[in-house]
Amino acid sequence: MSDTTAICSQEEIVLPDLARRYLAGLLAGTREQAYQLIRDALRGGLSIRDLYITIFQPVQYEIGRLWLINRVSIAEENFCTAATQSFMLELYSEILSSRRSGKKLVTACAGSETHELGIRMVTDFFEMDGWDTWFIGSGVSSEQLIAAIEQRKPDLVALSATMTYHVPKVQELIAVIKKAFPENAPRIMVGGMPFNTVPELWRTVGADLWAVNADQAVQAANDMVCPNREV
Repeated sequence: MSDTTAICSQEEIVLPDLARRYLAGLLAGTREQAYQLIRDALRGGLSIRDLYITIFQPVQYEIGRLWLINRVSIAEENFCTAATQSFMLELYSEILSSRRSGKKLVTACAGSETHELGIRMVTDFFEMDGWDTWFIGSGVSSEQLIAAIEQRKPDLVALSATMTYHVPKVQELIAVIKKAFPENAPRIMVGGMPFNTVPELWRTVGADLWAVNADQAVQAANDMVCPNREV
């Protein structure tokens, strides 16, 4: 698969001021100060949706870029990621929508992919939109994924890969799903940096749709799975 040789972009990501200060706080190890910036912004009217889109998501991309060019260590990357994930957990009770769409989503990282924060953000966005979601984690075998699909009967399965060398695993999982459910396979969405870098890569791996970020993922899924839904 020559199309899977895409690498993460090394171009600096221009962060909004609040995102830049949040990242600086994390890199300085002052997690509580970084959290306070976010709490103040939420009290000032920033929505959780915009928090994810304008701060958490671009900051995570920038941390990954800094690691890629050896500006931060793997320990620093892990610290920043864990800090953001902890804050997301703190907010979780507030993202659950009381309005349910009746649609179901199963999400997972491909193979041994350990970068799961992005797909967790996507999962949270679907929850905010009223979907019932099940994030089954990283290191999931094809058998475990098929079992989850059989149990949950989702309308959509979302698979994530951050590192390019996990893209073949995404393709393998998609083939396994379609073979296991030849008549009624759920729609399959993919996402992650390799797919953002090579926009047509999602077609190569056999997915039904792709989105560049969490907000677009929800929109694309609703357009495909329930196009006549009233917003």
